Amino acid sequence: MAQQGYCVKCKAKRDMKDAKEVKMKNGRKALKGSCPDCGTGMYKILGK
Repeated sequence: MAQQGYCVKCKAKRDMKDAKEVKMKNGRKALKGSCPDCGTGMYKILGK
């Protein structure tokens, strides 16, 4: 199942392409991917 995130450039919610779970500096989890339409980087911060 593709994860959705908000693309700032397209100003719309889209399914992330190549989404990977990463750990941010503050220790929280996030999904990092790219917009399938414009290629802009997308983030979605996840719960603890």
